[in-house]
Amino acid sequence: MSAAENLDRWHKIAENGSKPEELASILAPDAVFHSPVVHTPQEGRDKVVAYLSAAGHTFANTGFEYVREIADGPHAVLEFTANLEGIHLNGIDMITFNDEGLITDFKVMVRPLKAVNKIWEMMAAQLEQQGN
Repeated sequence: MSAAENLDRWHKIAENGSKPEELASILAPDAVFHSPVVHTPQEGRDKVVAYLSAAGHTFANTGFEYVREIADGPHAVLEFTANLEGIHLNGIDMITFNDEGLITDFKVMVRPLKAVNKIWEMMAAQLEQQGN
């Protein structure tokens, strides 16, 4: 599968609310998540599901929108925008897929600093609510 085909699956799951069971279906068991606010990589499917699910809740009703997408081989970069409680943010998701079409690496970068701080606050609340 190409990155473009894999991205179609990612978009459908994200648009459907980033449900944990659906996220798990597109993640490799050894997937790694790189958060813009946590300094250590989060390793393993369960942790990645927790972070991506929390992000789905955090960004719901924020005007989150992917505005640019670049795919090459197993890699994709998706630029997004959103508005968190009046703070406009811009960021990218960098995604790597394995030969089976599963996500092995998911890195998020966000700007400006004010938005990073707001994400940290909101994501921490979501993860706590989930029991993570």
